[in-house]
Amino acid sequence: MTLGSLFDGIGGFPLAAINNGITPVWASEIEAFPIAVTKIRFPDMLHVGDITRLDGATLPPVDIITGGSPCQDLSIAGSRAGLMGERSGLFMEQIRIIREMRKADELQGRTNLAIRPRIMVWENVQGAFSSAGGEDFRAVLEETVRIADSTLSVPRPEDGRWRSAGCILGEQFSVAWRVLDARYWGVPQRRCRIFLIADFGGNSAPQILFEQDSLLGDTSAV
Repeated sequence: MTLGSLFDGIGGFPLAAINNGITPVWASEIEAFPIAVTKIRFPDMLHVGDITRLDGATLPPVDIITGGSPCQDLSIAGSRAGLMGERSGLFMEQIRIIREMRKADELQGRTNLAIRPRIMVWENVQGAFSSAGGEDFRAVLEETVRIADSTLSVPRPEDGRWRSAGCILGEQFSVAWRVLDARYWGVPQRRCRIFLIADFGGNSAPQILFEQDSLLGDTSAV
């Protein structure tokens, strides 16, 4: 399996990929220091530059696209501009690139499970649940499921509050999210983040995110 990393930073997702037998093919990052770090750590990984200037149809196609879009506009410590903010709104660039890559694969004759990327991973702060009164996380879910089926809509919970874990299962796709705390993975501080996984070709998203074997690196369910 192969991976493309958007908002790459110092290569957290590529490192996780290598540790689980996945090859990081390219990364998008604009800051000089993180790029210098990842060029040393992952010398074979291509650097493709500014996400706003990328065309998913011309990027090397990959099985998985990851991204932790900027959180400043979603964080409770930030401006709370939400997905309308200049930085956190870059999430839509991740959606655009995935759509473009999948469309290019379809035009090349690929179908169903063979269309790339099949898997999307999105990471962000817990403030995304409450940003814009919960509307921003609803929009994240809706834009994600519409990659698989453009006719779908995602309603907000009846009480208006998003739970820390959940999933959406379609006929041929799945989306799951869960809050994970880095202190349980060797980091000496409490650092909670939302992790959202989408499988655009099957129902493996909850298996990847919730089942023990998958968390330990079993990609056979994908």
